[in-house]
Amino acid sequence: MPCNEGKVDRLLRIIAGAAILSLYFVGPQTPWALLGVVPLLTGLIGYCPAYSLIGANTCGRKA
Repeated sequence: MPCNEGKVDRLLRIIAGAAILSLYFVGPQTPWALLGVVPLLTGLIGYCPAYSLIGANTCGRKA
């Protein structure tokens, strides 16, 4: 899988994913908070399947 996320994009995804996922443990504790796993994992991996579908690339280098 080629990288298609830049450093800032990855950092924002990790922060947002962790924040959303934390709601499952300390917030209203709804199963919807488990959706925070998606941005967290895509931020850690550096690859977003949705970006591939639309042809976006924030990485800054050709993948």
